[in-house]
Amino acid sequence: MNILYIGSGFVGACSAAVSADSGHNVLVYDIDEKKIKALGSGDRDVIEAVIFEDGLGDLLIRHKDRIEFTTDYSRVIDFLDTVDAIFMCLPTPEIGETGESNLEYYNSAAEALGENLAKRNGGKQDRYVVIVNKSTVPIAMVDKTQEIMDKYGVKNYGVVSNPEFLVEGQAIVGSIRPDRVVVGAWNEKDFEIMRKMYQRFYDSATVKYIEVNPKEAAAGKLLANFYLFNRLAVCFDVIGRTAEAFSDLQFENLRGIMTSDKRIGNWGFYDSLYAGGSCFIKDARSLSHQLQTAGQNAVLVNETYLANKRQLELFLSRAKNDANVDWSGKKVAIVGLSFKKDTNDTRNSPSINIVRHLEENGVEKMQLYDPEGADLFKYDFPESDKIKYCTSEFEAIKDSDIIIIATDWPQFRSLADAIIDGVDNKTLIMDGRRILQHRYEELQKAGFDIVAIGSPFIKGESAN
Repeated sequence: MNILYIGSGFVGACSAAVSADSGHNVLVYDIDEKKIKALGSGDRDVIEAVIFEDGLGDLLIRHKDRIEFTTDYSRVIDFLDTVDAIFMCLPTPEIGETGESNLEYYNSAAEALGENLAKRNGGKQDRYVVIVNKSTVPIAMVDKTQEIMDKYGVKNYGVVSNPEFLVEGQAIVGSIRPDRVVVGAWNEKDFEIMRKMYQRFYDSATVKYIEVNPKEAAAGKLLANFYLFNRLAVCFDVIGRTAEAFSDLQFENLRGIMTSDKRIGNWGFYDSLYAGGSCFIKDARSLSHQLQTAGQNAVLVNETYLANKRQLELFLSRAKNDANVDWSGKKVAIVGLSFKKDTNDTRNSPSINIVRHLEENGVEKMQLYDPEGADLFKYDFPESDKIKYCTSEFEAIKDSDIIIIATDWPQFRSLADAIIDGVDNKTLIMDGRRILQHRYEELQKAGFDIVAIGSPFIKGESAN
């Protein structure tokens, strides 16, 4: 099959790579010249510099004869004559904190597509095509897409919803071996095309292939992300807060008790300073907006969003409230800039709000490090007299007054020895991921004060 992807971000690039791996002929279009050049470079390091996703570079290199990246829209126009499916993978960011989705990128791409689809096959439009909403869009977006196509006189087409459920850091593995594929369509012809597109999954005994209508598919994505987001918020705001409030409670032991109940399961039992990334926050806010627009109550959805926001605010406030620290004039190490491990994605990273908080409170210097996310983080916070980007976590913590661990990269688990051996014990450790929890007792004995998510304040012994 001939497959077109409009948009080469995380969703578009990973989905296109897996389509090529499935044997399809793939064209990927984007206006971002730097990204398109990198993804089509055939160089793993260059590819990972723009999208760090395990396995993506290998797939793009292995199937370079079946996948093409372009910024030339004339190439798209030519491809429309033989295309079978067009995947819309455009960003749909939130407008402020309103919950409303900014559909500017989507609508612009759909308008251009509609105008040129009507001209395909010399205007005859004799080849059927499905337009697939892959990005997370409002529930009724299928109607809007159809309105745009009809406005331009597009014929012989269908609109499908095929939301992605990818986990960043595991997107390629999750795409090749998904737990489910959800396809929403109004008619059997569209389902047949999508079955052919996803034949390897449709025939699989281990993949749940779910066929529903397009609005159910779109709603299912929003609701799934909200439910997962809510699980994290409950862990932060109830379980973690309980562990912080009472002495002699170990968060990991509480987790063990709860996750042994099969009704509860074990997903989401990770106490953290914040749940970031491109999906959970945006999708919860979008769901809230759509529910309220429809005249429904969205209190629980809103409270989940606020609980997550409150988690980071409370964590940062503990520096003063628990450790009696004044940020002014301090040198602060921020270890971790991507929103979580195994990705260079910094969207909604807790470190963004941390840096802003530190700027507002007059810190003298910030020493930042992340193994993959620094380049993207620099777009928001360029290097300056106040902000220094370091080459390792060990360089970042050197001579610091406060160490903030903000991302759960596994390598940071080894920081305890470097802190004990090379950092002044007047330094405050703020562990936003509990990544050093196995060494808290040693750090305390070495004299370090510790503010840790999921623990009461830990006072360094030698500081008494």
